[in-house]
Amino acid sequence: MGEVAETYTVDDALISLGFGKFQTFVLIYSGVAYAAEAMEVMILSFIGSAVQSKWNLSPHEKSLISSVVFAGMLVGAYSWGVVSDNYGRRKGFLFTALVTSGVGFLSTFSPNYIALVIFRFFVGVGLGGGPVLFSWCLEFVPAPNRGAWMVVFSFFWSIGTILEASLAWAIMPTLGWRWLLALSSLPSFLLLIFYAFTPESPRYLCMKGRKSDALRVLESMARMNKKALPSGELTSDGKADPQDFDENTQRAHAEQVHKAGSSFSEDVASKVKCVGSLYKLLAPKLIRTTLLLWMGFFGNAFTYYGVILLTSGLSDGNSKCRSTTSHNSTKEGTRLYKDVFITSLAELPGLFLSAVIVDRIGRKLSVATMLFITFSFLLPLIFHHKELTTTALLFCARICITGSITTLSIYAPEIYPTSVRSTGYGTANSFGKIGGIICPIVAVGLVDDCHLLAAVLLFEGVIFLTGLAVILFPFETKGCELKDSVESSVSPA
Repeated sequence: MGEVAETYTVDDALISLGFGKFQTFVLIYSGVAYAAEAMEVMILSFIGSAVQSKWNLSPHEKSLISSVVFAGMLVGAYSWGVVSDNYGRRKGFLFTALVTSGVGFLSTFSPNYIALVIFRFFVGVGLGGGPVLFSWCLEFVPAPNRGAWMVVFSFFWSIGTILEASLAWAIMPTLGWRWLLALSSLPSFLLLIFYAFTPESPRYLCMKGRKSDALRVLESMARMNKKALPSGELTSDGKADPQDFDENTQRAHAEQVHKAGSSFSEDVASKVKCVGSLYKLLAPKLIRTTLLLWMGFFGNAFTYYGVILLTSGLSDGNSKCRSTTSHNSTKEGTRLYKDVFITSLAELPGLFLSAVIVDRIGRKLSVATMLFITFSFLLPLIFHHKELTTTALLFCARICITGSITTLSIYAPEIYPTSVRSTGYGTANSFGKIGGIICPIVAVGLVDDCHLLAAVLLFEGVIFLTGLAVILFPFETKGCELKDSVESSVSPA
């Protein structure tokens, strides 16, 4: 019998090469993108009132400026995920950077309200590509400490929120909202400048059968990290995804369509890929995972944005419900920047908490624990408290829900195979955006109408159901290798 050739997987290579200069570049590049997304989301807290005053908008028209961004993110999260899974991670985040930076800067010159709403919708479409960069970064990190490094990645979101609050505090009182829009689009332009230096994911290349390209990326990583690759031949995790179209199948399909005389062959192929990716997420082996993740992201995002909005909404709502005293608009504007800045700082201990426990007690237990602690901090708000007590409870809730949604964002791409990782994570993220759209309309509207008890009970109900969904997640991913196919992802082994 002949000798069996030694083989190694991408995970084996990543463990041998460790976390070095190569991963640091990937982390910073994707982190800048995450910070840019946070800035574009946080900007909604600052420009609404200024735009409303300039164009005499109704409260409904003002809220629509925020809603269309989340609606765009809902569209973009799935669309860019499909592009990334079928055409490569690099192409996915190239288009997101182009759309976000270009349309974000153009929105500065909006001549009227309708133009601004249209521009901000397409900014949201671009921002929906955030999960692509998260998946790309994840696929370069060694399994043993993957959780902790992905929490470090999430720190860039907090950096973005703090930076945007500081920028608004400095820019809005003097230069106005147009300058804030222009300056906030600059981080996305940085992604385009350094795009040529970004590598394709070796895991994606290996899954697509491009092992020589994957090996070149790993060799480049070895040189930068000054480590050696394992001996033997690079291989995938051993199972091809039977639902994937291989290149020969796609070529044969294109030839058939061409022979039939269709002029829409490319559109048909694109639609087939989109439907095929969604079909795989709802296939018997992934449907439980997919539906529970959708519930998890919806509940976490609903609570996260709710806690942010309640920080100002509770104090304003309580004063409005108890008295008719008028307030100085300038002081309230300054207080808005200060309050958002201070509450954004609550995310830092939340991320630190997540980093400490995610690789110790696991993803599922971390998310469930922090959700139920958030539940306990919000429960006392059914009663009226002094402002300091209310602020402290919301601050602590912000810490825990930040840790929960961060850890869930690590778990989601880990549980999906490479063939549908970006699509799966992106679609789940889309359900989070639905939570972001509904939260201001329903929950915060209750507070504004002096229905504090109903608002708090609504949040508690959402958190409790989300916690149950997390407990039912199929398996723990702590320390597990990332899988390449649906067949190999149905168990943690």
